[in-house]
Amino acid sequence: MKKFIQDFKAFAMKGNVIDMAIGVIIGGAFSKIVTSLVNDVIMPFFSLFTDSVEFSGLKLVLRQQVTDDAGTVLHPEVAIAYGAFLQNVVDFLLIALSIFLFIRLMTKLGEKLRRKQAAEEKKEEEKPKAPTQEELLTQIRDLLAGQYGVEETSSQEEKSDS
Repeated sequence: MKKFIQDFKAFAMKGNVIDMAIGVIIGGAFSKIVTSLVNDVIMPFFSLFTDSVEFSGLKLVLRQQVTDDAGTVLHPEVAIAYGAFLQNVVDFLLIALSIFLFIRLMTKLGEKLRRKQAAEEKKEEEKPKAPTQEELLTQIRDLLAGQYGVEETSSQEEKSDS
């Protein structure tokens, strides 16, 4: 049992599982926002064309409900609820459109960031590089040798003289 708990803990703490859980939670919240957008903002415009306040209540009745004089339902209504289907289609299209626009925005921002980084790297490459300490010492030696008229000697010649 202890091994099972350890394995489960290792699985649950993996980064991709936590990322997925966060994605599901954010997706649920996003779904509520899109559903509200559809129900409260977009669907009232559609109801103008259908003369129906409740868009999801649209249906094609195939057989009317049959009741007796007491109001007891003898045969329930048989209907095709196309309004609910259309509501779900509009929900899906808006969610897909929202995700597409978000991904497109993120892609463009990523490309812009990559171009900016590439331009900065190019500027860094174009900058003159500072000479190393060894190069500076060599230049100083050469200047001093030229100023005093001393011929340059290689470091190996100097070692053999000593």
